[in-house]
Amino acid sequence: MTTMTDTSNAARFREFKMPDVGEGLTEAEILKWYVQPGDTVTDGQVVCEVETAKAAVELPIPFDGVVHELRFPEGTTVDVGQVIIAVDVAPGSGDATPAPAAEPAPVAQPEPEPEAPKGRQPVLVGYGVSESSTKRRARKGTAAAASAAATAIQSEMNGHATVVPESRPLAKPPVRKLAKDLGIDLATVVPTGEGGIITREDVHAAAKPVPAQATAPVAAEALPVPEAPAPAVVTTVGARETRIPVKGVRKAIAQAMVGSAFTAPHVTEFVTVDVTRTMKLVAELKEDKDMAGVRVNPLLIIAKALLVAIKRNPEVNAAWDEANQEIVQKHYVNLGIAAATPRGLIVPNIKDAHEQTLPQLAASLGELVSTAREGKTSPAAMAGGTVTITNVGVFGVDTGTPILNPGESAILAVGAIKLQPWVHKGKVKPRQVTTLALSFDHRLVDGELGSKVLADVAAILEQPKRLITWA
Repeated sequence: MTTMTDTSNAARFREFKMPDVGEGLTEAEILKWYVQPGDTVTDGQVVCEVETAKAAVELPIPFDGVVHELRFPEGTTVDVGQVIIAVDVAPGSGDATPAPAAEPAPVAQPEPEPEAPKGRQPVLVGYGVSESSTKRRARKGTAAAASAAATAIQSEMNGHATVVPESRPLAKPPVRKLAKDLGIDLATVVPTGEGGIITREDVHAAAKPVPAQATAPVAAEALPVPEAPAPAVVTTVGARETRIPVKGVRKAIAQAMVGSAFTAPHVTEFVTVDVTRTMKLVAELKEDKDMAGVRVNPLLIIAKALLVAIKRNPEVNAAWDEANQEIVQKHYVNLGIAAATPRGLIVPNIKDAHEQTLPQLAASLGELVSTAREGKTSPAAMAGGTVTITNVGVFGVDTGTPILNPGESAILAVGAIKLQPWVHKGKVKPRQVTTLALSFDHRLVDGELGSKVLADVAAILEQPKRLITWA
């Protein structure tokens, strides 16, 4: 009788797991829920917005039904593959209690384990082994469950993974550091990771109260989603220091920059150039009817100049394949544009930028910038870049030594364009001047090749007519 009911309920409720939204990402933070328990959802309806290490992405639900439970509150970082929402796909057809929550089965009733949360098996770090764990409901594998405590002790004696409560809690180094920063004793943290490993979410849960429904199985009755936790900012006593957990875009930037800086041998070259004619061209293009409706600025001409320089020096557009010990020549240019957003620095790229006309390139740049500012850049838009431009001049900076975007061969930094005294036609005159800096991977690009690329960009900006003669 019970088995039939459980089977019916199991078929009635469907769970939606955190998907991999691109390029093998392992986790995402739930930024906002668009639905609440009791809301009706349809196939394809967006139910939440999540932030990955690369971008904010809206997630659609792949089936119809009524929202039964939201498993995580806003602000929680969830691993890919974890269930984030439960949906009743057959509302009104009997008991609204999902099978997993109808009869919790961690231990037998005679001696419940007071420290074990419902729906969890108390044999991991922080719980201890209950004597009643050998009295679980009959099912396949009962013998193995009955000997769990003995196996755990024997494993420790053999030097394998430790599961007894007196052992050192299992956690990765970044999680241990986070716990230390928050002042949390890992021995008091309830683990939820596979194999009893303490996760970042477990540490955050120990640092502040979190509703039990956030990680428990589907409850018997639908409850409102818990309030979103406060921003993960911890201030020390006296407000002399502020510690901010590293996650999302900032975490991705840190990993990418460290990986790039200590993998690719960087070389940076500089050139200062008179861009007065380029600025005049920009002013003329703004009045051109063929450029109506698109934004025309110096970055547009600089981007086109870099594309022409790559066409003249195609060897610079390559990648280093360490695994196969090969240099991969790219016969296309996906031009990355570094963009500062409220969530941090991202580098979306214009696919096949080398094939675009000037008006098309202007439209692509405008769309890229507006999408980035809205926080809607997709992971696909940031994948597959070949070279990048970073415009530090908008901050009034003369130049810099940019770090390569991982997997790319070169990055061009553009400094502020300023009116400076300059020798022009034998006389000192005020001219519009800027400084360019090109960083490149010295495994791929020799000094001669890098110098030619930078010199070509500078020559085009000094004499924009070369966009025609060199194209």
